[in-house]
Amino acid sequence: MYRLLFDLLFRRLDPEKAHHLAFGWIRALARVPVLRTFAAAYLAPRHRDLRLVALGRRMHGPFGLAAGFDKNAVGVDGLTMLGFDHVEIGTVTAEPQPGNPPRRLFRLVPDRALINRMGFNNEGSAAVAERLAARAAARPPFRALVGVNIGKTKAVPEEEAVADYVTSTERLAPHAGYLVVNVSSPNTPGLRDLQATEQLRPLLTAVRAAADRVTRGRRVPLLVKIAPDLADADVDAVADLAVELGLDGIIATNTTVAREGLGLTSPERLTGEAGGLSGAPLRERSLEVLRRLYARVGDRLTLVGVGGVENADDAWERILAGATLIQGYSAFVYQGPLWPRRIHRGLAAHLAASPYATLAEAVGADTRTSGNRETA
Repeated sequence: MYRLLFDLLFRRLDPEKAHHLAFGWIRALARVPVLRTFAAAYLAPRHRDLRLVALGRRMHGPFGLAAGFDKNAVGVDGLTMLGFDHVEIGTVTAEPQPGNPPRRLFRLVPDRALINRMGFNNEGSAAVAERLAARAAARPPFRALVGVNIGKTKAVPEEEAVADYVTSTERLAPHAGYLVVNVSSPNTPGLRDLQATEQLRPLLTAVRAAADRVTRGRRVPLLVKIAPDLADADVDAVADLAVELGLDGIIATNTTVAREGLGLTSPERLTGEAGGLSGAPLRERSLEVLRRLYARVGDRLTLVGVGGVENADDAWERILAGATLIQGYSAFVYQGPLWPRRIHRGLAAHLAASPYATLAEAVGADTRTSGNRETA
């Protein structure tokens, strides 16, 4: 039914307008107590064997929604109702900004992919912090781990980036289940330069200090999100820095600016659009980066696998490669509200058929085995 709705309605709409329409329906359903209870019972059945502990929290499962879908924390309850085990909001910047001019979101339907150059359009960290505080005070109907992804305000020069991130941290850390420093979007000029370790070190140090300063008595987990376009040596350098600074995790990966060799079959007028590519074509490189990270850091960090995750097979592959948590986004656009349910059911089946008693035992199993073979 969703595929029919997509073909008849959403596909004919501008992608951003379609997003707002569908998201509005999700939020509206979540505001009706009886309806949301029945919706959650069907869409988000819990599988006891998928329970895990990650980032200091007990969670129903490992599958969450990546940043970019709910930029302003307006629909966390609706998204949790659909079955996402965690929701990462943002990217949020210190100051409100409209993002890049439209059109800025493109569907590559034959490739099950998206290109976006949104440019961190959001209401700003003060407004989002107020909304998260109000949600917590209202006792939300569904428990969810809410991550907050922060980025640099476009108008702020690079030399003032640290202060800009600190401002967002001070406002948002008290309301975050975990905090993500986004230095990997291709749509804010100069942002990816901050992935260089000589610039990343002072940034992460300052954000960690600010988070600790405003959340005394509670340590907010801190992660960094990296690009798939980093050279392998730079991936290693970020991994080493994250361990050195005592970060809690790394999210691998953001969107890619690459187009070659990705098997694109969509019209050239779309594949040539500027912006970050997400979805199925990103799968192999994202998985490669994840494996490299796990081989480097092992269990010292929580790794979050994202990029090209379409089904339970992809999610299970990420777990075996080293991901404790998995996220998706683009496939949600193409597969609709039953997507999280199918992922969870498939993951439970994979775990039951595996030699592992828990998801924790399965994390990194293939990467460890591969490393042992290479050592031998």
